[in-house]
Formats: sequence, C-alpha cells, structure tokens
Amino acid sequence: MDATPDPRPTGDVPIPPATPPRVLVVDDESTIRFALRRFFTRLGFEVEEAGDGDRALEMIIEDRSQRVIPPYSLVVSDLRMPGLSGIELHDRIEKDYPEVLSRLVFSTGDLVSEEAADFARDTSCEIIEKPFEFSKLRATVDRILGR
Repeated sequence: MDATPDPRPTGDVPIPPATPPRVLVVDDESTIRFALRRFFTRLGFEVEEAGDGDRALEMIIEDRSQRVIPPYSLVVSDLRMPGLSGIELHDRIEKDYPEVLSRLVFSTGDLVSEEAADFARDTSCEIIEKPFEFSKLRATVDRILGR
C-alpha cells in the first residue's frame, strides 16, 4: 500500500481564490477611462487608472518596486496626452522596465502626424486606432495574454 499523501485539498484546507489579471488604463479623457474600466471589469480584470503618463509611470514604478503579485498583465495607454505622452511613456518603459513593453497597448486617434506615424512604424507595441470596436480590443488583449 502506497503511503503517499493525497495532494487534493481536504474540506478543512482553504483554497486560495484565483488572482484576477490587472490592467492599468492611461488616458487623459475620463470618459475613455470609464469605458475601458467597464470593459476590463466585465472581462474579470482588476482595473487601475492614470489620467496622464507621469502618473502611469509612477504606478508602474510602484508596482515593480513593491513586487505586486501579479504585476500589471496589461497597460493600455493613449498615445497623445499632456505632460508625459504615450510615446515618452513607451520610451521610459523600454529603457527602465522592458519586461512591461510586451504588455503595452496604445490607443490613438492620431496616426496622421509625422511623430505618431513614425512611432507606429517603429514600435513593437500594439496600436489600436480610435474610435475602436471593443471586439478589436478584446482580440488584441487575448493575443497579448496568449488566450
């Protein structure tokens, strides 16, 4: 007879709840943040928001320094914002937190300006043009997270 203990939990051992994925939504427009919060909440994400690139960078730095588990599964950022723009946020993340870069998605209504067009051509990050269908965002999220 095998004396190996049964690895299945018994009734008196609590099973920890699954931790939801986390997303950081970065946009200077509160209506866009609200819509994205609702979208991601419905997908089961824990949602945090930043109204500009400076605050988003602070939150990413805090997230990494505190070793929050799980770290942000995804960062969705507007490309054009006052202060630290999405492009500048990308550059800081690429330099200081490259592990976040593959989970960075941009949304923008401006791919016609030279700066935005150059960025779109050169970046490996996903870019979704505004206005976008949530089904396209969902497909992008699923692809990035390997779903």
